[in-house]
Amino acid sequence: MIPAALVPDGCTWPIVLGIDPGTRSLGYGALVIAPDGPRFLACGVVQPPARAAVATRLGEIQRELERLLGALRPGVLALERAFHSKNVQAAFRIGEARGVVLAAAARAGIEIFELAPAAAKKAVLGHGGASKHQVARMMAHILGTAELEVPSDATDALALAFACIKRRAAARLGV
Repeated sequence: MIPAALVPDGCTWPIVLGIDPGTRSLGYGALVIAPDGPRFLACGVVQPPARAAVATRLGEIQRELERLLGALRPGVLALERAFHSKNVQAAFRIGEARGVVLAAAARAGIEIFELAPAAAKKAVLGHGGASKHQVARMMAHILGTAELEVPSDATDALALAFACIKRRAAARLGV
């Protein structure tokens, strides 16, 4: 269950929420854009009952995502872009989860920034072929925290938020 408020009182810095979509596990990671660089705010996963019907899982994801958006109040949502998969059924399920996320973010008036999984890995590690474990370790290092004891979907979501922040900063500088 997601708490009612995750943003400290008086926080005026922008928040970027990264989402790694899935119908069995949806990862989220939020970073605050502080003047001295990104700061960790929250991360975790939304995991609907595994044996529930797809529609039931999507409904649970929507409910929890709306709670999350209310608790974090992000200005930007960084979403993993759809990618090609050898497993067509898995690709469809990711697409369904992405649809729920896109609709919830649009309803809340949040700017959406889509990134390929390899782009997030490249922003974090300098190359797009990194393992989930490498992404998790580097995100902990970048954020100056101890190793993050969360599922890889959550650290992947943090990487998406971080990549979004880097890309937006580079665009402002004309890089």
